[in-house]
Amino acid sequence: MKIKVLLWSLLFSLLFIACDATKKNTVEKPNILFFLIDDQRNDMMSCAGHPIIQTPTIDNLAKNGIRFTNAFVTTSICAASRASILTGLYESKHTYTFGKNPIKTEFMDNSYPFLLKKSGYETGFIGKFGVSIEETDSMLIQMFDIYKPSPKSGPHFVQLTNGSKRHSTEIKGDEAVQFIKNQSKEKPFCLSVSFNAVHAVDSNLTPGSKGHYPYPQAVSHLYENIKIPKPDLFDSAIYENHPEFFKNSLNRDRFFWRWDTEEKYQENMRAYYRMISGYDHVMKRVINALKENGLDKNTIIIFSADNGYYMGNRGFAGKWSHYEESLRIPMVIYDPRVSLNTTERTNDEIALNIDIPATILDLAGILQPKLYQGKSLVPFLNSTQIETWRTNFLCEHRMEHDKIPKYVGIRGQRYVYANYYEQNPPYEYLHDLQKDPKQLENLVHNSEYNAVLQDMRNKCDSLENKITK
Repeated sequence: MKIKVLLWSLLFSLLFIACDATKKNTVEKPNILFFLIDDQRNDMMSCAGHPIIQTPTIDNLAKNGIRFTNAFVTTSICAASRASILTGLYESKHTYTFGKNPIKTEFMDNSYPFLLKKSGYETGFIGKFGVSIEETDSMLIQMFDIYKPSPKSGPHFVQLTNGSKRHSTEIKGDEAVQFIKNQSKEKPFCLSVSFNAVHAVDSNLTPGSKGHYPYPQAVSHLYENIKIPKPDLFDSAIYENHPEFFKNSLNRDRFFWRWDTEEKYQENMRAYYRMISGYDHVMKRVINALKENGLDKNTIIIFSADNGYYMGNRGFAGKWSHYEESLRIPMVIYDPRVSLNTTERTNDEIALNIDIPATILDLAGILQPKLYQGKSLVPFLNSTQIETWRTNFLCEHRMEHDKIPKYVGIRGQRYVYANYYEQNPPYEYLHDLQKDPKQLENLVHNSEYNAVLQDMRNKCDSLENKITK
């Protein structure tokens, strides 16, 4: 009888230990807060060396976390890029962009919010979703506990029920703060906050019109008496050196919307900077909410953007093409569980938007789906030695638009290759970033680079075939 009692006592003890361990593991899973910005390239932050823009919140994350100095998107347009961030796939694989069929359910079943919620995370999405998905209603329920999207179209200022107007960035900040206040330490969460900022109001097409970049009133005093210098690549000779299909593209059309005169340039650039400082201010409020609710010590913060932006460089506006201004994005990851540094940590390896979902899942202790084409960046956060890492990636733009030329290419550590394959004949670019970091010279017809050109063509074909399998 005593032996039975002892056995039962031992069994209950083991069960208690197992339950306690399970609870402990659940609690110790980190929370994840993911901020995604629209239309901002890598150098538009003070921590990246910008001499004018004030981004103290991002600077603080970079100081205590890690900033990836060579972060890129694989497709420089919001629709395809956001699909890649959700699915971990190149555009050639998920096939989604504007005008295409919704993202397939098989890909969304492997999206980071779907897998996080399935594993026990409280998941939320606030802001610009930016993609269409199959089985929308049921899939959104399976992906998110809280889903508060921005309207598909409309101004940055939203009219409230009391008749007043409030900036969408501030509204999304309010919703993010409320989400955090509702969280319990008993269950981990992942909140994705996707600001519409700093996207322009493209519907404002009147020549010389104002209001392309509506900014919150809280930052209206910033940059008032500062003259914004023209970009390094503003010289008209740079624009003239392009082929006709580039000169007649949407990049050039939008240049005349907001950058072609000194008055428009100064006004729109100040407004653009204010929008950046505006969302930075809102990010601070959201991060403070973590501290106020005792969640800051276990919440990893990821900050990035969906594509780069020209802002007058090369005589262009927009994004969409193979140049650095179009492909490069900011990326900062802050993990409070890693010991803080007094100086900013940077990493120069190639990081991609398709790495973000793999990283989020890795941080949550969830196995990365085999179909993912990105890689987890967690080893870099932990200063783990990595023997091999990518030295190049496929960049592409497949959208059907008569003024946005399609292309596919390779961005390597030294060379950049692009093939605008629907031109007649196809038009190729080859740049040597070591000798020509501003990509002013096309080396396709330089005989000294014949071997390099053929090698880049082969790499492009090989990677494109591998991705689409």
